[in-house]
Amino acid sequence: MSAAMGAACFALGYLLGAIPFGLLLTRLAGIGDIRAIGSGNIGATNVLRTGRRGLAAATLLLDAAKGAAAVLLARLWLAPGLPAFLWLAALGAVIGHVFPLWLGFRGGKGVATALGVLLAAVWPAGVLACVIWLLAAVIGRRSSLAALIALAASPFLTFAFAGAGAVAPSLAIAALIFWRHRANIARLLAGTEPRIGAQT
Repeated sequence: MSAAMGAACFALGYLLGAIPFGLLLTRLAGIGDIRAIGSGNIGATNVLRTGRRGLAAATLLLDAAKGAAAVLLARLWLAPGLPAFLWLAALGAVIGHVFPLWLGFRGGKGVATALGVLLAAVWPAGVLACVIWLLAAVIGRRSSLAALIALAASPFLTFAFAGAGAVAPSLAIAALIFWRHRANIARLLAGTEPRIGAQT
């Protein structure tokens, strides 16, 4: 039963996380395939490169919301009172966003979805991670740097508010996002990472 419940939580998270809101919204807006624009990413940062700030904001919110929904639905429907299974839903949502089945496993970088699952799983840690992300984005003007700083802080934040049991899953999510940002890290070290809103 526990294995089946864990698999169901992960599957729920994956299916929600794999919804490509950036791609859907830009197509509905008549922009075309967001994967042919800018970095080719389906996330909010690349949607912003179209010049449509409203669409970028909607993508950010929906990508975060699908992560939060995965955790909340697992908590209410599949695994009430079992936090370990909630983290399986959280991890599934981030993996679904990064590796969506219907886009050939080529998705986004998972930052908004990760913040969404963190808000739903350990809300004080999620709020602080969002604040860190926002401050880093305003000061550094580089979306990738802000994301990396916020996600690097997340295991410490989850430990502070939820104890040692939350550290491993939050660390796994952070590690996945760092891996997904490996090209950005190289550009940050080289000083060539574009600023927020840049068109290239």
